[in-house]
Amino acid sequence: MPKALVRLSIVAIALVAAAVLAACSGDAPPTPTPAPAAPVRISPVVQGEIVYEAHCAICHGENAEGQPAWHVRRSDGTAPAPPLNGSGHTWHHGDGTLYKWIMTGGSYLESPEINFKSAMPAFGETLSHDEVVSVITYVKSLWGNRQARGISIVASQALVSENDPFPPAP
Repeated sequence: MPKALVRLSIVAIALVAAAVLAACSGDAPPTPTPAPAAPVRISPVVQGEIVYEAHCAICHGENAEGQPAWHVRRSDGTAPAPPLNGSGHTWHHGDGTLYKWIMTGGSYLESPEINFKSAMPAFGETLSHDEVVSVITYVKSLWGNRQARGISIVASQALVSENDPFPPAP
């Protein structure tokens, strides 16, 4: 079972256990009409991990390690899925570009001038705005303290994203 689903299951079990204990307590009389339960909120990173495991890990790897020889073009001109764990080039792109890439697929950045062809599918019909933002947030959480050219890749990507932010939610 994926880690994020295990965490979500543990939260659900804890909420049910708390409700059962409260209902079985002899200290308070039973409430005739139970109050509506507060919605369970999970962090964008955990939500992103769930989305990643369901839609991205099949190509980019369970640990976001990418496919072998990800920088070498295949015979059809496409490149294998790159790592998203900070060891690839994802951090070079702003949030807006990453968002558009996920929503519209790799064809978004295809260019005959730079001989780039992508095999990445579009997820615009599959994922919501919030799911795409959360999966990018999760991916960025994997970068840790990696450095490139004397600067944190997290800081570098944040600078690029200032001019290329996430689009507003519809």
